[in-house]
Amino acid sequence: MTQQLPLMRKATAVWLIENTSLTFEQIAVFCGLHELEVQGIADGDVASGIIGQNPIFSGQLTHEEIKRCEKDPKSHLGINRTITIEKKIKSKYTPIARRQDKPDGIFYLLKYYPEITNNQIKKLIGTTDKMIDSIRNRTHWNIKNIKPRDLVLLGLCSQSQFNEVISYIKSDKTETGTDKNEKKKKSSKK
Repeated sequence: MTQQLPLMRKATAVWLIENTSLTFEQIAVFCGLHELEVQGIADGDVASGIIGQNPIFSGQLTHEEIKRCEKDPKSHLGINRTITIEKKIKSKYTPIARRQDKPDGIFYLLKYYPEITNNQIKKLIGTTDKMIDSIRNRTHWNIKNIKPRDLVLLGLCSQSQFNEVISYIKSDKTETGTDKNEKKKKSSKK
């Protein structure tokens, strides 16, 4: 079995040399470098232009692992295998040719699914609260020309995304509907 190496090995070695009291051997084993190369980095002969990369920020090491190895020079650093990669939320890109269709899609949702929230519309179409509210309140500058048209046919979202949001709306509607019926029954029994 081969040891997993960190990303940007030399940059990681530079950071470990500058910010920890680990031995050259520990850094060399962790980064997959030769011990003399690590010593050259420390002396400034090798990798002089490389900026150190913090392996803690990237999730490859933990503070506890570094502290443990600083106390015991014979132990070796182990790469953190429980790296959690956070998915960055990207704003939804709509091609220029389809941007004029967004108000039609919003109007479609508001007309046929009036209980839909602004967040659900933003998730489907990728628009702003101001746009949604102006169409809902009929104060949009082009309200006379806006027609309710299906989002999927306009290409603003996929059918699976649309079905997911609609099923969520319907499940919320049935839950709140049963709660209201139960309250009416309880009040009529009193």
